[in-house]
Amino acid sequence: MNSALTENQRLLALREHNVPRGIATAHPIVAAKAQGAELWDVDGKRYLDFVGGIGVLNVGHNHPKVVEAVRRQVGEISHASFQVVAYENYIEVAARLNKMIGGDAHYKSVLFTSGAEAVENAVKIARGYTNRTAVISFRGGFHGRTLLGVTLTGMSQPYKQNFGPFPAEIYHATYPNAYRGISSDDALAELDELFATDVAPDRVAAIIIEPVQGDGGFLAAPKAFLQALRARCTQHGIVLILDEIQAGFGRTGTMFGFQHADIQPDLVTVAKSLAGGMPLSGVVGRADIMDAPTPGGLGGTYGGNAVACAAALAVLDLFEEQDLLAQGERLAAQLSEGLQGLQKRYPRIGDVRGLGFMQAIEMVADDAHQTPDAALAQKVIDEARHAGLLVIKCGVHRNVVRFLAPLVTTPEQVAEALQMLEKALAAAC
Repeated sequence: MNSALTENQRLLALREHNVPRGIATAHPIVAAKAQGAELWDVDGKRYLDFVGGIGVLNVGHNHPKVVEAVRRQVGEISHASFQVVAYENYIEVAARLNKMIGGDAHYKSVLFTSGAEAVENAVKIARGYTNRTAVISFRGGFHGRTLLGVTLTGMSQPYKQNFGPFPAEIYHATYPNAYRGISSDDALAELDELFATDVAPDRVAAIIIEPVQGDGGFLAAPKAFLQALRARCTQHGIVLILDEIQAGFGRTGTMFGFQHADIQPDLVTVAKSLAGGMPLSGVVGRADIMDAPTPGGLGGTYGGNAVACAAALAVLDLFEEQDLLAQGERLAAQLSEGLQGLQKRYPRIGDVRGLGFMQAIEMVADDAHQTPDAALAQKVIDEARHAGLLVIKCGVHRNVVRFLAPLVTTPEQVAEALQMLEKALAAAC
C-alpha cells in the first residue's frame, strides 16, 4: 500500500477489492465514531449526519440510554430465537406497538429483522387472511430489495436490473404528486381504472402504500387520498397495509405517518428507527388478520432478537420521556424555513417539500419543464460532503436531496447544516 494514502483511501481500496460493486456506498468515507447528529471519519473529519443511517437514527447515534439497554441485555441473553423460547422484552415490544398503532382495538405484532422481511410477511398475512393473490403498490414506492420487495417497488433502476422473473400478481398504481401535476383525484381515477381493466378488486389481497414515499422522493400522500384508499379497501375487503418503515417513529411529526390522515390501517410495517440502530422490524395489525397464518407460517431465526428488543424499548421510552415529537416539529419548522429561503436564492431548487422533519429539495434543470436534474443533485450532495454535511438522494429520477437528521439534532446544528448546504448550492449551481 502507498504510505501517502489517507486512512479513508486505504480502507476504501480494501473495500473495492473485497466487497462487490452491487452494494453502493453514497459517500467515499469510512466512519470511525458517531454521536447524536455528528459523525467522524477514520481521518478525524467531523460531519453533520443528515442521513441517520437512512432514517434509522431518529434518537441519534449512540444515545446513552440505548447503549446502556444493549449492554445490559447482552449480559443477560443475547439470542435464543423466539421460535424456541419466548422472552419478555419481545412480548413487551409487541404490546407497546399494539397500543401505539391499534389504540383500544385488539392488535397483534410479529417481529423480524429487516424492513423487507416485514413487507414480505405483511403480504403473506394479507394473502392468508383474504385467500386472494393480487397486491397493489404504487409507482415511486420502495418496499425492499428481496425479489418480492423489488417487485412491489415502483422504480425500475437501480433495483430491478436483470433480476427477474419477478413474482406474479403485483400491480402498480399512480401515487399523487402535486409538484408534477398529479392530483389525488387523478390517482384515484387511475386506481379505479386498474380495478376495471387489470385486476378485479375481489381478487386483491392488499394495497400497500407509504404515507410519505421515502426513496420515491419524499412525496406525502394527501389526507383525502389515504381516506379514499381506506374507504375502497373497506368496500372491497382489501387489507390496507401502511408501510411506515421510513416515515414512522416521529419522522413526520406524528408517531406514524398515517395518523395525519385520521385513518386506521389493517396492517402496519415498521423497522428503521424502531430500535435505534439495532436490526428490528415488525408487522402490527388487527388481531383477526394477524392470526390468519397457522403456527409455523411466520418466523425467522433472528426475528425479534433480544438485544434489538431491548434497544427498541429504550427508544420508545425516549419518545415518552423527552417529547421528541415536539422537538422534531420545532426543528422541522427551522429546516423548512431555511430550505425555502435557499429556494428563493437558487431557482434550480424546483420544490421544497416534506412532512415534519422528513424534508427534501428537488433539483431541476433551467428549462420551462423543470426537468429532473440528477447530475445537479449529485453535485450538491458531493459539495455538501466537502463542506461537512452528509445527505443522500432519492426520487424516481434520483434528482431529490433528502434530509433525515435525528430528532435530537440541535437548532444550532440545523443552522450550521443550512450554511453548509448553501455553500454546496453555490458551488453546484
